Amino acid sequence: MKKSKLLTFFVTLIYMFLFAPLVIIVTTAFGSKTYITFPPQGFSLKWFSNIFSSEMFMRTFKMSIEISVLATIIALIVGIPAAYSLSRYEFKGKSILKNIFFSPIIVPGIVFGFALFNFIIIKLRLPIFTSLIIGHTVIIIPYIIRVIASSLESFDYSIEEAAISLGSGSIKTFFLVVFPNITSGVIAAFMLAFINSFNNVPVSIFLTGPGVSTLPITMMSYIEYNYDPTVSALSVVLMIMTIIIMFIVEKTLGLSYFSK
Repeated sequence: MKKSKLLTFFVTLIYMFLFAPLVIIVTTAFGSKTYITFPPQGFSLKWFSNIFSSEMFMRTFKMSIEISVLATIIALIVGIPAAYSLSRYEFKGKSILKNIFFSPIIVPGIVFGFALFNFIIIKLRLPIFTSLIIGHTVIIIPYIIRVIASSLESFDYSIEEAAISLGSGSIKTFFLVVFPNITSGVIAAFMLAFINSFNNVPVSIFLTGPGVSTLPITMMSYIEYNYDPTVSALSVVLMIMTIIIMFIVEKTLGLSYFSK
């Protein structure tokens, strides 16, 4: 009984630690003062109107969506075959190849971003938008491979072998037999990769430039010179968008679908 109470106490502390910042952000977004105060003084919705009237926030929001979607699609095109090959076959250098694919997670984001800056921007001199897509693609590929590889672990490859033995080609078999069985993993990988790309700061901060920036970088720049609750309001909007996405997924697929 004593252990149970102690465990409940620690669990409560952990939840408070996790949710307290969110509560502070949500409440400060509705404050009427021109600076962030907690608890908030007064009630106002003007900070939310500031978001949609700000050309800077709207432009970088669209930019973040474009970069995240394109980077995630490219990462899926690269990551699905890579995850399949790593799960399906045994070959020389497999462990080295795994380490290469997972290196963006292992290397600190700041170090990786600086390395991409020196290679993509300084040496290759690629456009900023292209550089951001390349950088975001590289950092989210490990998430794609890890999630899809987990889905492939439960797949019975004898079904694939049976289809091939009956005359189906390898590529056709993959799309008609293997892919339908890992659809849940692909959707989960897309969501995880998209969120990580959209919220990325360490890599984006090195690859952004004049006229081309992402929303998180713009938010950081804004709070550097302004201390009003506009960023808190924007954070609330992003949280609501995430909740809506999860609600749609729950109603269409069901969250239990991802555990299959």
